[in-house]
Amino acid sequence: MSSVFLSSSQFPIFCNTTTAVSATKSHRFACQVSPRMSMNQTTPLDQQSPNPKTFLSTITTLLWGKSLPPGLLISTVRTTWNSTWQLMMSQLAPSDSSGRYTRPASKFRLNPPFTLQNSTILHLYVGLPCPWAHRTLIVRALKGLEDVVPISIAGPGQDGSWEFKDIPISNKDRNILVPGKDNANGCRNLKSVYGLKRSGGYSGRATVPMLWDVEKKEVVCNESYDIIEFFNSGLNGLARNPGLDLSPRELKGKIGEWNGVIYPNINNGVYRCGFAQSQDAYDSAVNGLFTTLEVVEDHLTTSRYLCGDTLTLADVCLFTTLIRFDAVYNVLFKCTKKKLIEYPNLHGYLRDIYQMPKVAETCNFSAIMDGYYKVLFPLNPGSICPVMPSGCEHEVLNTSHNRESLSSVNKTMHVSVA
Repeated sequence: MSSVFLSSSQFPIFCNTTTAVSATKSHRFACQVSPRMSMNQTTPLDQQSPNPKTFLSTITTLLWGKSLPPGLLISTVRTTWNSTWQLMMSQLAPSDSSGRYTRPASKFRLNPPFTLQNSTILHLYVGLPCPWAHRTLIVRALKGLEDVVPISIAGPGQDGSWEFKDIPISNKDRNILVPGKDNANGCRNLKSVYGLKRSGGYSGRATVPMLWDVEKKEVVCNESYDIIEFFNSGLNGLARNPGLDLSPRELKGKIGEWNGVIYPNINNGVYRCGFAQSQDAYDSAVNGLFTTLEVVEDHLTTSRYLCGDTLTLADVCLFTTLIRFDAVYNVLFKCTKKKLIEYPNLHGYLRDIYQMPKVAETCNFSAIMDGYYKVLFPLNPGSICPVMPSGCEHEVLNTSHNRESLSSVNKTMHVSVA
């Protein structure tokens, strides 16, 4: 699954041409009455391009001075905006009749056991803001599959699609991953890559992560959990770290149990909060989210990872949501009851995983915040990106966590959520 983006370019604002022309003439007349020019100005004021903000300021001053707009105008704009918001949200985040966000299912799944043919050349498409794509990057890095499965990193475009282009991003001094070009097919956007499918093409949702067969020009899979399971065990003959098993047989039951709690309430729970289209839908989602965070916080008091002393795929899945929590979900998705940094065990657990070799390089906070605040127009119409919380800074995430001292031996795990 991927994050889905929308922008204002999909909803242009139409106006009456006659009204616009009349306003332009009024603005020019006002400039002629008060011909105030700066010392460096070379173009007469009546020949300059009108400033939209000046238009609005002039019109509102003439209509109602320094007072607030009339109540009728406010209610009309409110009703219009609410209707437009509902329309945009229905495209951005499909919901059921009660306004609860309903995540679309992935189209391309791996059919186990998936085996590589001798001619198979794999390529991974990802987007840095997306927590589901982030999972695949972490497992790929931990297993040492960088040479086996090269990547192309897309960035969110203004029309909401994933695009390939060079985007200047800071923090390059830490070898952090950054968006770039399509290294497998040379396409300008991910939709075009999906359209290259030899077996009939594809016109559906172009999501990340997506595993691509270069030789066959086919989508292998675009379900994140299928991909990380495959990376964990399906490429051991080519991996630099084949001994690492993030899903050992003896822990599969516990991993599944934790995933069954974390996915609906935390991974998807933050989206159910942010994309809720009714108060009841939001209240239900936010209650489930913070109840589950408290359960995990309590569990991590005596257990280094979710399943004891061993890092598993369940931890990877939880981490990619937690690393975005204070920077994005707490503010933009209205997950405001508590910040992650207020949970000492969860934040220590986050730092523990962040400090593992090669994990920090997959965490590009500039790209993450831009991908949400500047592109999810229905949630942030002004596209203003706030300053990054101090708890998300690299120096803070690198502070000591002391979680290696914990042991989960003989611990009975309870993960039920009320």
